[in-house]
Amino acid sequence: MTVLTARPAPITPTIRPADYPPVRISLKPPGPQSGLLDGAWWPRSRDLERELPPLAERLDPLWGRITRVAVNPTHWPVVPRKVAVNDRVIKVGWFADEQDPHQLLLLSYRIGRWDLLVIPPETGEAAAERLMAAACDPRIARTGTALMAAESDGRLVASVAEVGPAGDSQAEAWEAEGGATAAHVGATGGR
Repeated sequence: MTVLTARPAPITPTIRPADYPPVRISLKPPGPQSGLLDGAWWPRSRDLERELPPLAERLDPLWGRITRVAVNPTHWPVVPRKVAVNDRVIKVGWFADEQDPHQLLLLSYRIGRWDLLVIPPETGEAAAERLMAAACDPRIARTGTALMAAESDGRLVASVAEVGPAGDSQAEAWEAEGGATAAHVGATGGR
């Protein structure tokens, strides 16, 4: 009698980062680090398994290989324990009380810890531009929740009206530059 057993399939991402639209991210410029955030991320959905691979692929060359991520489950319907990113796995943890619900904590081997404001996917373009600019302004020292509250109340004052020579808005520049403005592509700061 022959017994057939199925081998477990290798872990493969449901979507490869290269197949996904450019990551919408803005990072603080290089220089002395100040404030509470290292930048902002505007995911397209609330699906961490879909959103983390392209984010990690984008940040790995800048910050070193991202190995762990922590989120607050308030705005993420499903928090997987692990997320496949090409040939590796990122461990995901969640903290309901300790982690700001509007922030993502990333850890890498080389640099250490990074904190990003997470802009809700349904946020309008103008509000996202203001939030990205505020999160990257080294003079602003607010948590993700404080920035979101300020935007919600109409109190967020940030200069994001920069228009490029072709008339592109900053959001269009993020898309055209692969998800980061040219000024932020080489950012290597951190805490």
